[in-house]
Amino acid sequence: NIIDVLLPVELTSFTAAANNNKVDLKWQTKTEVNNYGFDIERRINKEEWEKIGFVEGHGTTTESKEYSFIDDITTVRSASLVYRLKQIDTNGSFEYSDIVEVEIVPTQYELLQNYPNPFNPSTSIRFSLPQLTQLKINVYNMLGELIETLSEGTYEAGYHKINFNANNLSSGVYIYRIESSEFTQTKKMMLLR
Repeated sequence: NIIDVLLPVELTSFTAAANNNKVDLKWQTKTEVNNYGFDIERRINKEEWEKIGFVEGHGTTTESKEYSFIDDITTVRSASLVYRLKQIDTNGSFEYSDIVEVEIVPTQYELLQNYPNPFNPSTSIRFSLPQLTQLKINVYNMLGELIETLSEGTYEAGYHKINFNANNLSSGVYIYRIESSEFTQTKKMMLLR
């Protein structure tokens, strides 16, 4: 078959499924010719592709073969992950698979430390929500006085980022706090001038 000659490895499926803090990647080939193996690549938030693993191929075979790879995403903070396979031949030539995307929903409420910290004049505040949540994000001075309400409203489950510009504040230490009926968390941030 002329198509088999042009396509040394015929991929029949490629799937990704989120499960707790892991993503299960599975793929299957129909035939393989000189298949060295597969680089597994991941992209987060439209950033550059990153190689996260390698799975060895079966060389040359006319039998269907199944492959799998588990990506540990415990430290990944993103609502969406994209994966692709880079199939590499024994001679070094390669071809990319189609991409698969998986939606990630956080398992807990979490307010992360602002970044950068210390900052001048702006910083980002990130938080994650496992479900639809009505909340308020307030900034207080060290005396506990409300300085500014950064955000108030309903947020979808997922990972969120809010920018805080402190141009109108004097240098010092401030506190930001998420308040909702589901959870309340507080963090300190330093402002340099």
